[in-house]
Amino acid sequence: MCLLATIAQRPCYGYEMVQRLAQQGLALVSEGSIYPLLSRLQQRGYLEGYLVPSTDGPPRKYYRLLPKGAEQLAEWQAEWNSFAQAVSQILKGAHADVDPQSAHPQPDLRPQ
Repeated sequence: MCLLATIAQRPCYGYEMVQRLAQQGLALVSEGSIYPLLSRLQQRGYLEGYLVPSTDGPPRKYYRLLPKGAEQLAEWQAEWNSFAQAVSQILKGAHADVDPQSAHPQPDLRPQ
């Protein structure tokens, strides 16, 4: 989803995506991890890859979002928003300052 969202902003090449994701706080993403994903997204018809000449060496493969990819991105965003809202509701009810002993009372095991 993040790769599609990054490419939706403007076409870019692999290393550029890694840099842009890192700037947004996803520094754990590496070039080696995104190329298999880009390949799968391209196979599913979400992206199109094309070569652009480079002054720094061989041509770079850029990726652009296709209409099917834009539809999938919208679907994933809706799912993510729903998930994030549910998690937020759960976290609102949690209290980090609760004593672990009082948070899990022991059952009364005495014979009745």
